[in-house]
Amino acid sequence: MDKSIEGIVEIGAKPVVERRATATGLLNISAQSAAAIQSKTIKKGDVLEASTIAAIQAVKDTPRIVPHCHPIPLEGCNVAWSWEGSSLRCTVSVSAHYKTGIEMEALTGVSAGLLCALDMVKSIEKDEDGQYPGTSISDIMVLEKFKAEP
Repeated sequence: MDKSIEGIVEIGAKPVVERRATATGLLNISAQSAAAIQSKTIKKGDVLEASTIAAIQAVKDTPRIVPHCHPIPLEGCNVAWSWEGSSLRCTVSVSAHYKTGIEMEALTGVSAGLLCALDMVKSIEKDEDGQYPGTSISDIMVLEKFKAEP
């Protein structure tokens, strides 16, 4: 059976409009890791600074990471961090004027930011067997997607 799979969705006829998207997610870690991040005593460096850079870089590289995403001329990216107990929340907002949505960029930024933070605290998070039973990334979701009327 022959099957054709579309590579990139044709957007040539779509109008360029203002678009924004915001996504968020949580890194659930131990109180010990949370305290080390807050006191900036992690051996690998400043977790929030490095993870912000990772999030921004991932936003810009989304089409290389997610195969069907179009390269989008991004105009803005904001990365915010907050604490919910010992869970670290990452929220990424992106903006552009383009022909297709940018929620995947926001989601990719959140994912990379949280992965970077986890990588930086994993030595604290490991149990005696080298596992991470109390550590997780969760609740990654789009909070808002905006598209201006053409």
